[in-house]
Amino acid sequence: MKRIALLGMPNTGKSTLFNRISGASARVGNWPGITVDLMSAKILLGGHIAELVDLPGIYDLHGFSDDELVVRHFLENNEIDLVILVLNTSQLDRQLSLGLQVRNLGLPTVLMLNMADEAKRSGISIDRESMSTQLGMPIALVSAKYGDGFKEALQIAAETLNKSSHPAPENLRAQLSSDDRIEHEMELIMKASVQMPLHLTDALTARIDRIVLHPWLGLPLFFAALYLLFQFIFTAGKPLQDGIAWILGYVRGGMLEPLLASAPPWLHGLLLDGIYNGVGTVAAFVPLIVLFFLVMTMVEDSGYLSRAAFLTDALMAKMGLDGRGFVMLLMGFGCNVPALMGTRVMRSRPLRLLTMLVIPFSLCSARLQVFVFMAAALFTPHQAPLVLFALYLMSFVATFITALLFKGQFRSNEPFLLELPPYRFPTPRQIALRGWHEVSHFLRRATKFIVAGVVLVWALTNFPSDVPPASPYTFAGMIGDALAPVLTPIGIDGKLAIALIFGFVAKEIVIGSLAVIYGLSGDPLMQLMAQKLDWVQGMSFMLFTLIYTPCLSTIATMRSESRSNAFMWFSIAWSLLLAWAASFVFYQGARALGF
Repeated sequence: MKRIALLGMPNTGKSTLFNRISGASARVGNWPGITVDLMSAKILLGGHIAELVDLPGIYDLHGFSDDELVVRHFLENNEIDLVILVLNTSQLDRQLSLGLQVRNLGLPTVLMLNMADEAKRSGISIDRESMSTQLGMPIALVSAKYGDGFKEALQIAAETLNKSSHPAPENLRAQLSSDDRIEHEMELIMKASVQMPLHLTDALTARIDRIVLHPWLGLPLFFAALYLLFQFIFTAGKPLQDGIAWILGYVRGGMLEPLLASAPPWLHGLLLDGIYNGVGTVAAFVPLIVLFFLVMTMVEDSGYLSRAAFLTDALMAKMGLDGRGFVMLLMGFGCNVPALMGTRVMRSRPLRLLTMLVIPFSLCSARLQVFVFMAAALFTPHQAPLVLFALYLMSFVATFITALLFKGQFRSNEPFLLELPPYRFPTPRQIALRGWHEVSHFLRRATKFIVAGVVLVWALTNFPSDVPPASPYTFAGMIGDALAPVLTPIGIDGKLAIALIFGFVAKEIVIGSLAVIYGLSGDPLMQLMAQKLDWVQGMSFMLFTLIYTPCLSTIATMRSESRSNAFMWFSIAWSLLLAWAASFVFYQGARALGF
């Protein structure tokens, strides 16, 4: 099987090109010589079955950041039949150096100049024949976003693949140890083959930036946009959520109840009150999660998050972080795991550790479903978006407090460099592919833990078998009584404590656990929660869920990325302490005020 390496700088549209070539067939795998997993896909090219491997975006093949090491070790330890190099046509003066470095390796290479449509609008013209001759590699002008030039680019890649041969490993390793004359040669090529106007402008981008980057209006506009996002999710998602809840109720009452009417009580309870209620309650919130990811995909791909990083850099610097840390926090809204892995772009270990310490306070999608459920149960439709917005603000407050307290232990002088790309509205295909990737990842994680979790919760609330289910005499009741001295001061009872314990494994289990504990799902469960909890208890529970120890996947990733057991245990202990303190202050303060 042929192997193709997809290589390029960050923000060149490399991932978009990978998705366009591979469709939805991508998978994650490990490779010889490297310690992280990479995305790959099997494709048909030039009559060959080939494996296309998406390498991390790098600026320099000879650098020593984690991503640069991954790329270099991959090239050194795996036979490569073709390199597809992706550069931004509008930024060749800054990116062509990587092309020269790759050329010097002697690997068969096709250079794909992406975003050619944007370069043309900016007045940039490329003498493709001249550049191809000087670089010694075929060149294709493409727009990965719209597919322009895509067929020709693949044809060029297929022809190059058919003529390719493996370079001697010794030569490749020798070339990777030297980068002489690259800067001078890049300057000569640019002068000979690229004509650029004196000023590159994007009128629309400039007009928008005058508003969103305003020193006074920028941050309020950002938080207002977040609030409108949550308002849209609740408004548009509620009918979809109600529809799924109705279907689940109909399936249980009209199909499963009659089918299991003659089953033993324990089996009836396990299948319906345990597995079906637990999984069904989580499934009812999938539409809201889908909407969240679709909207966040548009926000992320538009270039707005880079502006958010720019706006917050001065504030983050006062806390020992930088604007990249803010972007990682926003990435954590989807899942904390890729956000932790994203800190590899930071070369300073202290800065990276401090950023990893605060990322778990990001309100991830797993926590989101807990808060959507509790907010819908305890608050009106007009109050619920405000509650959710307040929780997102609290995640930032927890981040800021942590960073301020520990920045002295994690000092860094690494400079912050940020590129602001022009605004781009993603195509429907991009939104659908990215949304499907995120949602499928969420569903895989959810199904992995929820079934096992709800079965275990059902067992804890139904055994010993000679006591009433979910009573203080069950195993769950005993655990709740043991935790009462710690959790009662923050308004959390024994049954909520059981749900929190299973939240250590995965936050997706929390709502499923409540469905099993109370033997209800959907609207009946929400109505019961509204009867058992007042809004103060509900907010205290949500605050604790927001801040306390993240899921096992996040903890494992933190251990892997920090390479420190001590740092991992410190993060766990600090998040538990901060969660309890925040809930205690809120709960006791609200009660003291008469709420």
